[in-house]
Amino acid sequence: MMLWIMRISGFFSAATVMVVLSPSLQSFPPAEAIRSSNLDGYLRFPAGTHASGARDSFSFRQAPPFRNAEECGGLGDDSTVCDPSLVHIAITLDVDYLRGSIAAVHSILQHALCPENVFFHFLVSDTSLETLVRSAFPRLRFKVYYFDPERVRGLISSSVRQALEQPLNYARNYLADMLEPCVRRVIYLDSDLVVVDDVAKLWRTSLGSRTVGAPEYCHANFTKYFTERFWSDPRLAGTFAGRRPCYFNTGVMVIDLVRWRRFGYTRRIVRWMEVQKGGASAGWGGRIYELGSLPPFLLVFAGHVAPIEHRWNQHGLGGDNVKGSCRDLHPGPVSLLHWSGSGKPWVRLDSNRPCPLDALWAPYDLYGPASSL
Repeated sequence: MMLWIMRISGFFSAATVMVVLSPSLQSFPPAEAIRSSNLDGYLRFPAGTHASGARDSFSFRQAPPFRNAEECGGLGDDSTVCDPSLVHIAITLDVDYLRGSIAAVHSILQHALCPENVFFHFLVSDTSLETLVRSAFPRLRFKVYYFDPERVRGLISSSVRQALEQPLNYARNYLADMLEPCVRRVIYLDSDLVVVDDVAKLWRTSLGSRTVGAPEYCHANFTKYFTERFWSDPRLAGTFAGRRPCYFNTGVMVIDLVRWRRFGYTRRIVRWMEVQKGGASAGWGGRIYELGSLPPFLLVFAGHVAPIEHRWNQHGLGGDNVKGSCRDLHPGPVSLLHWSGSGKPWVRLDSNRPCPLDALWAPYDLYGPASSL
């Protein structure tokens, strides 16, 4: 216990020093972030879709407004999603993880040098959630895209965790199809993380000739992400021939959408899901992987990923909720904290059983029960 206290105390001390010394980690003078004037026309929902009662179950405090630093300049009210000065970020919104998504957005705006230049692309399967985002960020630049769960429901096979079977987890496969053709690059982020650095630094990462950039973890046992059936079949295992595949977490990716569209990567990912589903229908022995949306990305991109500094995905902080385990930070600097794993900080905080690092997520939480407002 004393070791945990020392570690978390040390991290807070280091974080305080970083905020004092680095302008990119400070909040900037408050002002309202300008949103596009034609924003209301961006909703894309199928006819007959109605809002659920989600907005009656959640209420969020309004975040303070954020303004660009002087060196950023400003964007006009008539600017559109195609403005080349924008930083594009895609995040899913669903009821179970909405609190995390709102915290992620809050953290990004708070630490961005140019928060008015950040444009969010929200992928939803519940049409009521746009109102909740607006309640927390009245002047946020964003668009909402409806992702039909039926698009992937027939391709999803059972996983080791039920949360990994949710259709919205697979929306990241279709970003190149859903976002406007003028959006040439996007940062995809999971809903269980906070950014504690200027996201524009991640945006400017060079991908070279690669389509996807992400922190890689080549020390991980890559074979465990696929079944014995996969590795015993030369036609399947040969997928990685001539490649040095490494594990990467798909919760933080920089994606070149131009290259993605040109080479048809959505179809390649879907094809592997079809192979998995075909094997699963014949019995458990036919499956080629067990972990939801991650393995198809590994099959297509592992060994062909532009490496990004590990500071941009301090992942695994969720640990294991069942066993009550807590995780420590990886060695090195921190720009993004990611509570991947089954334990989520808002759940543990609400139950008064937090892990030490959950205290680093709490300042970005804007959730408040409707009855308390």
